[in-house]
Amino acid sequence: MFPVRSTQPDLLTEENEHLERSISNAASAIADPSRVSILCALMDGKAWTATELSTVAGVTPSTASAHLAKLLNSQLITYLSQGRHRYYRLAGTDIAALIETLMGVSMKMKSQHPTTTPITLRKARTCYNHLAGEIAVKIYQSMQKRGWILIEENKLSTFGIDGFKQLGIKLPIKTTKKMVCECLDWSERSMHLSGVAGAELLKIFEQNGWINRIKGYREVSFTSTGKKALKRYFEIDIT
Repeated sequence: MFPVRSTQPDLLTEENEHLERSISNAASAIADPSRVSILCALMDGKAWTATELSTVAGVTPSTASAHLAKLLNSQLITYLSQGRHRYYRLAGTDIAALIETLMGVSMKMKSQHPTTTPITLRKARTCYNHLAGEIAVKIYQSMQKRGWILIEENKLSTFGIDGFKQLGIKLPIKTTKKMVCECLDWSERSMHLSGVAGAELLKIFEQNGWINRIKGYREVSFTSTGKKALKRYFEIDIT
């Protein structure tokens, strides 16, 4: 009898080749300045029309449509239809994390040069569905200091749950998403809070009027009541 050759190595090779093609396709989709501009705009967590994104990218509507098709095919963005319009947004938090990581890498590559990032953007901004920037890092550090975070278990401690309740946040009891995640802040090179808890924190800041957001920009500014809340809940002073 002739020995039967195992097909396992062939299957592994096919899987590796498929993975490599997928990585290459995703990288190719991102590797265009106009598409980068579109993805960065969508990092504000909102849904945009093709016309709005063409303006941001500085291209014609027809060119923007071609870029959006490329991003859709690569599953980096999604859209929803309302009337005659399509509204585009990032495909999820994993894509937002990828873009944020790439921003950090690009900043590291240019570290020998003075940064041109606006001070206000480095101070506070959105990172898809949660807060980022210097203040967000300080909030996360304050939570850690108080023992709110059980990062290895991706959840809040009993102190953290009580702290969120004091903020007026009712966290979902059951969720398939991680309650707590760390997100590397590209401008601060330190971690800020993401996950369900990070998203809920941004929501309550907006609902309470503690922050102002400018449509089309990631920049966030804290109101006078927001500054008082930062001092009260996290012992953070900002001018």
